Amino acid sequence: MASVWNIFQDWRANRGNPKGKLVMLLFRTAHLLRQSKLTFLLFLWYFIIYRIGVEWFLCIELPWKTRIGPGFRVDHGQALVINDGTVFGAHCTVRNSTTIGNKRMKDGTYSRAPRFGDRVDIGANAVIIGPITIGHDVLVGAGAVVFKDVPPNSVVVGNPGRVIPRP
Repeated sequence: MASVWNIFQDWRANRGNPKGKLVMLLFRTAHLLRQSKLTFLLFLWYFIIYRIGVEWFLCIELPWKTRIGPGFRVDHGQALVINDGTVFGAHCTVRNSTTIGNKRMKDGTYSRAPRFGDRVDIGANAVIIGPITIGHDVLVGAGAVVFKDVPPNSVVVGNPGRVIPRP
């Protein structure tokens, strides 16, 4: 039932942003329908439409398995890639041309994807990869490349990402 309420919080977070509202409505519906094998099979057509519509036409890779807290905002959703193992807290914002995912290890396996706390704001063209944790109330600057943990109440900027205290 929490997912149903998340739709309303996402709707408020994306006020004035019709594309963000549409993407999050479609995502929450798919995420809700995938909870059991029966609904997944009954609504397989929806998952195909979701894949084609969101990924191909809207150019946003947001797998329905991704765990996203309420109030998620997609700003200027274009060229956005999010790994399905990523976990977001509540009231996070992601901007265009951002890549969030795992990394390939030396032995050929893949690491887990990043975990984000609440109220994380990710700037455009950021790259966040690997088994890292981004704390609550973090700002990730535009173009930042982050592959290490970021403590709460920080700002991370640059390539490679440097952590500075939040003003």
